[in-house]
Amino acid sequence: MPPKTRIAVDMDEVMADSIARFQEWYGRDFQRELTLETLHGKDAADAVAPEHQAALRAYPNAPGFFRDLPVVADSQDVLRRMAERYELFVATAAMEFPNSFLDKYHWLQQHFAFIPWPNYVFCGDKRILNADYLIDDNAYNFDGFRGEGLLFSAPHNAHTTGCRRVNSWREIADIFL
Repeated sequence: MPPKTRIAVDMDEVMADSIARFQEWYGRDFQRELTLETLHGKDAADAVAPEHQAALRAYPNAPGFFRDLPVVADSQDVLRRMAERYELFVATAAMEFPNSFLDKYHWLQQHFAFIPWPNYVFCGDKRILNADYLIDDNAYNFDGFRGEGLLFSAPHNAHTTGCRRVNSWREIADIFL
């Protein structure tokens, strides 16, 4: 029997809606709205006034930032069905935000318990991944990746070109299911 196709899936902005947390905390701290339109083509910190940028850059380093993020629409259903056919790994660049480890682990256990914990990859450079596909919102993670990258649409990558783009988990289902 041939080995199953291996698919690595990023967490933030692919499975977990961290934009919602940026919006929530920005509103809390500055009493201003951070809209998806404002974020179009920009990282969160670059979409706000210069005097607020340091605060937004610090948010992901704060304990609890990743604790209870909303689940991206349809990701649970599609990944649950994909797990029946494929070998799934969650690959998240947690090394960048050391306070995120425990929050991300518990979040995965709560929302994606059907993906076993040995398939959680907390990494820095995703070139280390040995998978056939990588679903990620940052195209730079495809540099040096041996498989095929699928760019999951997010406001910050609106102007990114040169890779295969997916706009929703329903589109991913059309590809893999």
